[in-house]
Amino acid sequence: MRRFVIGQAKNLIDQTRRRSHQPLHPNNLRLLSLVHPPASDPTPVSSSRFFSDMPGSDSSSSLPVTLDSINPNVLKCEYAVRGEIVNIAQKLQDDLKTNKDAYPFDEIIYCNIGNPQSLGQQAITFFREVLALCSHTALLDRDETHALFSADSIARAWKILDQIPGKATGAYSHSQGIKGLRDAIAAGIEARDGFPADPNDIFMTDGASPGVHMMMQLLISSEKDGILCPIPQYPLYSASIALHGGSLVPYYLDEASGWGLEISELKKQLEDAKSKGITVRALAVINPGNPTGQVLSEENQRDIVDFCKKEGLVLLADEVYQENVYVPDKKFHSFKKVARSMGYGEKDICLVSFQSISKGYYGECGKRGGYMEVTGFTSDVREQIYKVASVNLCSNISGQILASLVMSPPKPGDESYESYMAEKEGILSSMARRAKTLEEGLKKLEGITCNRAEGAMYLFPCIKLPQKAIAAAEAAKTAPDTFYCKRLLNATGIVVVPGSGFRQVPGTWHFRLTILPQEDKIPAIVNRLTEFHKSFMDEFRN
Repeated sequence: MRRFVIGQAKNLIDQTRRRSHQPLHPNNLRLLSLVHPPASDPTPVSSSRFFSDMPGSDSSSSLPVTLDSINPNVLKCEYAVRGEIVNIAQKLQDDLKTNKDAYPFDEIIYCNIGNPQSLGQQAITFFREVLALCSHTALLDRDETHALFSADSIARAWKILDQIPGKATGAYSHSQGIKGLRDAIAAGIEARDGFPADPNDIFMTDGASPGVHMMMQLLISSEKDGILCPIPQYPLYSASIALHGGSLVPYYLDEASGWGLEISELKKQLEDAKSKGITVRALAVINPGNPTGQVLSEENQRDIVDFCKKEGLVLLADEVYQENVYVPDKKFHSFKKVARSMGYGEKDICLVSFQSISKGYYGECGKRGGYMEVTGFTSDVREQIYKVASVNLCSNISGQILASLVMSPPKPGDESYESYMAEKEGILSSMARRAKTLEEGLKKLEGITCNRAEGAMYLFPCIKLPQKAIAAAEAAKTAPDTFYCKRLLNATGIVVVPGSGFRQVPGTWHFRLTILPQEDKIPAIVNRLTEFHKSFMDEFRN
């Protein structure tokens, strides 16, 4: 961390030397002062002021754990969504509390991560009522509860509690999750797809991420095992593959065709991996896409299923944004539905589908709930999956309850149905408007192109940077898009993620921007972006 702050300061010094006629902004002066305090100050200021106190990194340390001794796979692992720029933003946010006049903005706007409720989105009332009643069961015995909670939330809470031994929501559950909740999820999947779902295929998890890690543990035994992943990709996949010692086999989405997934590209990358001695075990597909926001057509999905069937690959279907589709000409279809409609059953294709309560219109990121539906595996392999799940005992019960509610919400005729639908439609329609406003604003900026956000929660614009900006980034020993994003943060307080954190076609530069700030803040974000971008391009114009 200390090296990072010093590096930041050196970058600022280099910028100052290049533009010595321009004064540094006070916030940059503050950062410089952390590393090089004024000579008149008798008390040196620690270079780690913006970071938690921690021992320095020293390979010669006498401590038993050093960077040289830890698992090298941990060092390979990267997760840009909460990386360097977010660390800077968090420290700026802390400093803003006591030094508001030191910056050209009055708040940090986190557009780096799909965390809806942190940006003001309200929870779905029915879901939270049921969860509250299940968490504090004494409420169900009070007369006033019927005046405070809807009748169907009370009835649902009783139904869920009756499925839990001893009604103990603070106790461990079955390793796959509470059976009655898995029944509800399976019924929801069947209603969505029109094909049967087995609750014994459901493994409930703390969000979708543990399910992805679990499958990587199962599939990867060495660096000779590869996983086909989309580029750009959500860093969970590259991080998980690195942690488990495997090889990421990239397939590039076609930006020119709206981030299309071409089967010819899959075949090319598969053959290239084989030529390097890598056995490709699975194909990961994110639909709707993250960070790219595209929604696959059913025809494209059929081709993908056929490809996996022919090549003997496990299909890992990340479908956590299945509720987030914003354009009328696209519709979400689960890969399981597509596979079953093609006549492929349990013995024909291995398919793992991931769902989470963190996304959609619910945005319950902090409750950590989700599941994976595992189909097409033999009974002996399923036993191994169950064993791995059992090592973690079980996922948290609140997350399990919410996952069951997401897949079995109020139905027509229920007391909460109309208010539930109003909340759901209000959130999704607002997201669609926000996506459109941001997309239109980005497209007006010099050197920026941006595909439409068909789904998910992000835009992933491509930025053509001037050569002088690229040279400045190289001098600062950072990627050009990271250089741009740092400058954006320092000038506007807006936090975005550089495209290099998601990987991208070499020689192209992007950044990921969420659509999640509340709707009334979107125009101001567009204005800040526009003003910054114009200033940046003028400064580095060739």
